[in-house]
Amino acid sequence: TSSRSNKISFQAPLSSQLPQNFKKLVVHTWSQNFRDATHIISAPLRLPLESDQVLLKVIYAGVNAGDVNFSAGRYFQGTMKDPGFEAVGIIAAIGDSVRNLEVGTPAAVMTIGCYAEFVKVPSKQILPIPRPDPEVVALLTSGLTASIALEELGQMKSGKVVLVTAAAGGTGQFAVQLAKLAGNKVVATCGGKEKARLLKEFGVDRVIDYKTEDIKTALKEFPKGVDIVYECVGGNMFDLCLDALAIRGRLIVIGMISQYQGKDGWKPLNYPGLVEMLLAKSQTVAGFVLIHYSHLMQKHLIRLFQLYSSGKLKVVIDPKRFSGLHSVSDAVEHLHSGKSTGKVVVCMDPSFEHQMAKL
Repeated sequence: TSSRSNKISFQAPLSSQLPQNFKKLVVHTWSQNFRDATHIISAPLRLPLESDQVLLKVIYAGVNAGDVNFSAGRYFQGTMKDPGFEAVGIIAAIGDSVRNLEVGTPAAVMTIGCYAEFVKVPSKQILPIPRPDPEVVALLTSGLTASIALEELGQMKSGKVVLVTAAAGGTGQFAVQLAKLAGNKVVATCGGKEKARLLKEFGVDRVIDYKTEDIKTALKEFPKGVDIVYECVGGNMFDLCLDALAIRGRLIVIGMISQYQGKDGWKPLNYPGLVEMLLAKSQTVAGFVLIHYSHLMQKHLIRLFQLYSSGKLKVVIDPKRFSGLHSVSDAVEHLHSGKSTGKVVVCMDPSFEHQMAKL
């Protein structure tokens, strides 16, 4: 689609109306406690832009489990201080040499510094989108992680048993649906009745609610084991998944959310006998970080958009509303409380949300 047909019928801010300063969240002290680590500052917008830059007015930013690792300085060797990995918004200004994008066009970005009113990126990082909806944010880090990890590391085909942990979370929701769409039997763990109900709606074959039943016992229903594990929880859950892994099975480590927020922060665990176990059953354990697969993002994002717009892929946004920069810490804590369902997002511009509701 041309950017013209993507236009939304309201006036986005033009350069002459842009503020001199904007607010953003920054890390001022490294800590696994996101609230303690960050504060809001006012920074100059510094216009005009460099010739190839694009300025995005952020409407929605996505919240990720790794935000607490970023605030603890665990990513980028602790050199980056601007948290927030993904956003959708409206192009507010473009550099002189940018030809293929227009001011007023909705767009998505995946870059650090998205917990801000505005974010600047090179034009090649801008992904034009039909509307700046929260669902699009969910397709970025969370959707892409599921899509690329299952295909590249899981080597997912059809007719296998796929186990997804934290399956009603931001990325788990995509893993279960993509595994079902590919024609697999899907087993999913979650905590709570509402989450279990959602997973059944997604067509999950076996939902294991750890609040009402024992995961280890439930996994014995698959005597040959599970072929692919999409593992987001870590700790004891990792051990249970490894025990349930089939011969030639592949366990993908997406994260270890259960370990991120201990009182002493994230401490590495020991895995005695791991190599011997893998060797005995020709198994694979693989780690996945999205940034290492950036060359595949565009292809997978196009596919995710197609599945979403055709109604084959559902996107669940957590119903709890977070508005404004000051609510980002609340949103991060909500994600880590275990109470969230689907993707947690923060609306950076509540006035825009009201405008969209009227359209």
